[in-house]
Amino acid sequence: MSRIVVVSNRVAVARDTGKTRARAGGLAVALEAALRESGGLWFGWSGETTQNRHRAPKVTTSGQVSYATLDLTRAERAEYYNGFANQTLWPLFHYRMDLTAYERGQEKGYIGVNRFFARHLAKLLRRDDLVWVHDFHLLPMGQELRRLGAPYPIGFFLHTPFPPPEILLTLPNHEAIVRSLFAYDLAGFQTPDDLRSFHEYVTREVGGEVRRNSTVSAFGRTIRAQAFPISIDTGEFAEMAESEPAKREYERTRASMRGHKLILGVDRLDYSKGLHEKFLAFERFLERRAESRGKVVLMQVAPPSRGDVAQYREIREDLEQLTGHINGRFSEPDWVPIRYLNRSFQRANLAGLYRASRVALVTPFRDGMNLVAKEFVAAQLPEEPAVLVVSRFAGAARELSDALVVNPYDTDGVADAIHRALNMRRKERIERWSSMMSVLENNDLTAWRRGYVRALRRTARTA
Repeated sequence: MSRIVVVSNRVAVARDTGKTRARAGGLAVALEAALRESGGLWFGWSGETTQNRHRAPKVTTSGQVSYATLDLTRAERAEYYNGFANQTLWPLFHYRMDLTAYERGQEKGYIGVNRFFARHLAKLLRRDDLVWVHDFHLLPMGQELRRLGAPYPIGFFLHTPFPPPEILLTLPNHEAIVRSLFAYDLAGFQTPDDLRSFHEYVTREVGGEVRRNSTVSAFGRTIRAQAFPISIDTGEFAEMAESEPAKREYERTRASMRGHKLILGVDRLDYSKGLHEKFLAFERFLERRAESRGKVVLMQVAPPSRGDVAQYREIREDLEQLTGHINGRFSEPDWVPIRYLNRSFQRANLAGLYRASRVALVTPFRDGMNLVAKEFVAAQLPEEPAVLVVSRFAGAARELSDALVVNPYDTDGVADAIHRALNMRRKERIERWSSMMSVLENNDLTAWRRGYVRALRRTARTA
């Protein structure tokens, strides 16, 4: 069986400590499993910066898996990562044209880092490798590998949304971005909506053609493009909710609630997550449902993100001020309506928090998938499940249609959903949860990973 080579912005190098693995996200675990099945290589940025311009990859091995990482210079990090990836592509792909900054110098640095990565990766590749590139940081990677003469099957998976043409066209180099996808043999997207946006751009803007068997032709090349909704390791996360750390977190949280119903939010501190509007919806709920005051608590876990970027510091300050405003307005001597935790938790502890809650509020403005919604469902007690309230603009809403699906821009609508979720009868909660859990058991992380790799192998055979 051919070796799999995973290429991503960051590499989750295997550690021996249980603590490190406990903090690892589901995607890292899934990719590592793919590598271990057939042997493989994981290649990407180390996360470190250096002043050395003449660098070689640092390679470590664990079992059948090798990990190769490269350092970046400070200038490369500024242009590639903080610049074009996170100030241009990230906001644009999340439909935030108002926050999108474009500078040719940063684009040049972004392409330069991809070229640098490709040059070093090519030296490590074997002729029968399958190369699997991940996410918006590395869109040009396939193109750069092809320029070096790479004959290998190369696939790409985009973890963010793919914007419709009306939004993508605001990017000065939009055609170059889409053209880069045609260097791959297989382009994977999170949802059919993202795939449709890609199809519309190809047919409307560059005169391409969408053909049968999921193939798309443009720029003189035909590739396969499909939706592969990413998921979680459903069984593993359900077991984690039964672990001792999860049980301790559950008991501690329930004791601290003192009989109050817990509404839980878990979101990275990012403008795509709609946190300000979530807090406003909760405030509206308290305004309109006076009988619920003193009986419910919103706990928002918001790990800090990209603290060196001004926009993210502003989000943090805004939420701190809004929390103070709402708590100051409604608090009683024995009750504070919002608990705002600006830190991260280990995954087992999160599982305990999910199980201790009555409602989860997952209301991003735009999200490729949102695995928190899926983890929340997997962590529930079958005989007493909580209720998921999810934004229609999260990819997860397509699969978890038995959640309460809301428009995060509709403050009153989200407030109404909170009330409905808190008062939903046990029978309905069980029915909704059972339906969603069945979806997650049938479409778990292993199915996603194997489905993509199988499609890439099939594409390679027919290319």
